[in-house]
Amino acid sequence: MGDFNLALVIVAIVVCVLVFIFNLYLLVNYQHPDDANQAYFPKFVVVLGLSVAAISILMLPADVANRQACRHAIYNGACNLTLPMKDLWLSVYIIDAILVFFVIPFAMFYYEGDMDKSVWKRMKSALLWVVTTAIVCALVLGILYGLVGKVDFTVRHLSSSTEPFPSTWRLTNGQQCVGSGERQCSAYSASASSETTWTMRTTFPEYVVALATIVGSVLFTIFGGVGIVCLPLGLIFSFIRRPKAVITRSQYIKEATELSKKARELKKAADALHQEERSGNKGRKWRKNVKAVEKELLLLEEDVNALEEMYPQGEKAEASWAMTVLGYLAKLVLGVLGLIVSVAWIAHIVIYLLVDPPISPFLNEIFIKLDDVWGLLGTAAFAFFCFYLLLAVIAGAMMLGLKLVFVTIHPMKWGATLMNSFLFNVGLILLCSISVIQFCATAFAYYSQATAAQEIFGHTLESLRGIKYLYKYNIFQIGFIVLAGLTFVYYAAFGWRRKKPTGRFQLST
Repeated sequence: MGDFNLALVIVAIVVCVLVFIFNLYLLVNYQHPDDANQAYFPKFVVVLGLSVAAISILMLPADVANRQACRHAIYNGACNLTLPMKDLWLSVYIIDAILVFFVIPFAMFYYEGDMDKSVWKRMKSALLWVVTTAIVCALVLGILYGLVGKVDFTVRHLSSSTEPFPSTWRLTNGQQCVGSGERQCSAYSASASSETTWTMRTTFPEYVVALATIVGSVLFTIFGGVGIVCLPLGLIFSFIRRPKAVITRSQYIKEATELSKKARELKKAADALHQEERSGNKGRKWRKNVKAVEKELLLLEEDVNALEEMYPQGEKAEASWAMTVLGYLAKLVLGVLGLIVSVAWIAHIVIYLLVDPPISPFLNEIFIKLDDVWGLLGTAAFAFFCFYLLLAVIAGAMMLGLKLVFVTIHPMKWGATLMNSFLFNVGLILLCSISVIQFCATAFAYYSQATAAQEIFGHTLESLRGIKYLYKYNIFQIGFIVLAGLTFVYYAAFGWRRKKPTGRFQLST
């Protein structure tokens, strides 16, 4: 027993180190050249946030493995040798909440501050926003915890008379209890009126995790529901809309001229907005125009990349075109695989979560059978399905950012991602990772039963006063499926069409 847990501790330490190294690799390769050798604090926050998000998802498979250490325990004290998963869960999610609501906003305010100001003034401005947010959050959390920070468990009140201790045991299916009277125990024969509500106050850390989960669940339902469809279909339709052949030089010059005109219009608009910012005129119209410029700039970059794909230049033009073709083939393969995973997710939600009683455990049984084949195979598959939901959240945020005015665009591009976009996406991942874990703990309750995660997310959260009805009636799961269906209809109607060129760009007046 001790050897098993020692191996689990070693694996956990190795995985944490590998996750940190991988996130450092992502930062180095995704960061914008303008951020090289500077913005060290935002970079530290990015690596820490990504590591916490990845480790929090990997903790659920670790929780399952930790539970298996008690499977063959001869005495109860043997389970004390396992990892303190409940304390680890609460610690990770308290760190998660601190990063999302305090550290990342501070880093974003500091990074996006006016560069003409001194470092101290930028820190002072960022601290002012964060301290104000902290005071408001502390007041709201304290008031809510004092008023409704309780859990209501539905229990059955049972009572029975005493019986002499028997000399022989005759317990069968027909005689399930001691005594010669009732053939069934009180739990079976008790009336419905014996049900009552057992109320107790939850701990403050659990309450903070619960409220953060609610906020994350709203974002997860919106972005995840859209992203679970647009992630694979976006890759597939990207292959369908791919350039079929290399264009001529005259076509290239014509398209490049149009793009250069568009670039000059955007530069002129950006200069005008920068001048308004300097004059202190940063109202709603200014923010709307900034959003429009960001969107047009992103579309312009996509058009430039598409033009470079259709007219490769240089000595290795043929090799570049071949890599372009292979890239689109890879998108098709990944899109088809992603579509299979998305269909599996949606089918699992419907037949296991929305239908009562569940038609089949479905993915739960698959993970258990994979564990029987090889100890970590089911765990790896389980972690993959959880990570896929996070990728769907990012894909959904990107799609809605291009379509809706009130959603900010923060694209992640290889070698061209600014720190504010990094911080925004890390905050979104951290906030939704709590909900992803709760969602996975519910969707895979059969696979992850008797774990610390089930105790936190399956019992306390779903019995919390004022919140339990959201989970009792599957509000988030239904919203997830509805948004996935609407997104599929959108892609079926418009996804195959090529993007039409936009006219001249002008700022809103």
